[in-house]
Amino acid sequence: MANSPLDTIKQLVESTIEETENSEVHYKLRTASQLVDVVQYHHDNLVESLEDTDLDDELREELRDMGYID
Repeated sequence: MANSPLDTIKQLVESTIEETENSEVHYKLRTASQLVDVVQYHHDNLVESLEDTDLDDELREELRDMGYID
């Protein structure tokens, strides 16, 4: 399964946390990681809402092409 851009960002941030000893940098990177989690949460809710919504066929196909729904 391919990683989403958010998954990739999360992995990069977490690997960078492991590579640095600076506590201030750790704090900033942990904060960035938490913000990625928030964005992922909102994205997942949006996708779920779109999947449960009655959409016309053209709009549903456009959203599917963009990767928002399956």
